[in-house]
Amino acid sequence: MAKLRHVAMSVPDPKKAAEFYSKVFDMEIVGETDSPLASGIYLSDGTISLALLNYKADEWAGMKKDHYCINHVGFWVDDLDEQGQKVMDNGGTFFKELPTEKDSLYYEKKYRDPNGIIFDISHNGWMGTKK
Repeated sequence: MAKLRHVAMSVPDPKKAAEFYSKVFDMEIVGETDSPLASGIYLSDGTISLALLNYKADEWAGMKKDHYCINHVGFWVDDLDEQGQKVMDNGGTFFKELPTEKDSLYYEKKYRDPNGIIFDISHNGWMGTKK
């Protein structure tokens, strides 16, 4: 069974957003990123990873990069290929694959549901999550 373990928000200032969520909800800052697709900060409540991302290009945001919202959710799965096939068999479409190695903690595949909502699947999880 897939488990929801990751939510990503597109925000204009990840540090300011991280201060808010860490103070208001006692979330722990567990990491930072500055990749080709976004800069951001990861927080966790010990189970769920919250990524606060400032996208560098519309291509990676899947929308206008300055459209601030919940951008996507992530499901931790046992088998990427099997789960990806289930997505496709049920009307989902492949969106992107992150440019990292499959064994990397940060590897995930991105899809869109039949309504166009972005989600990703990972077999390794995200910073600050527990399976």
